[in-house]
Amino acid sequence: MSDPQAPPRILVSNDDGFMADGLRALVEAMESLGEVWVAAPEAEQSASSHAISIHRPLRIREVRPRWFAVDGTPTDCSYIGVNHLLKDRRPALMVSGINHGPNLADDVTYSGTVAAAMEASLLGVPAIAFSLVSRGPFDFGPAARFALQLA
Repeated sequence: MSDPQAPPRILVSNDDGFMADGLRALVEAMESLGEVWVAAPEAEQSASSHAISIHRPLRIREVRPRWFAVDGTPTDCSYIGVNHLLKDRRPALMVSGINHGPNLADDVTYSGTVAAAMEASLLGVPAIAFSLVSRGPFDFGPAARFALQLA
């Protein structure tokens, strides 16, 4: 039975990998909303679309408390986050990103960042993906603050 006083759980993932600057910015923004859990790819998985791993076991490595690197796709990460890591109390929200680069028009069908959010949504968890494009140095701060407002 869930504790009604427990803070909401927020699952965070991406396709740029578990050490990406955009992921860290998004995690920091979401921490004010609840208990943040990360399940992100061990390595970059850009343009992996909605691929899943079916012919090999997935390895999950806890990098720090509630922060997991998964040897799989962004879709695998969402699935593992919702159905395994957080199976005792599902996330109230899943956010994906902040992608290092644009996801525009038809290109969203190739985006691992978008696919991670789609998978969570298919599993019944409200989800949204965030991407950022910049002509100069990447500053994920404004995008992270925007993500917090939407969440």
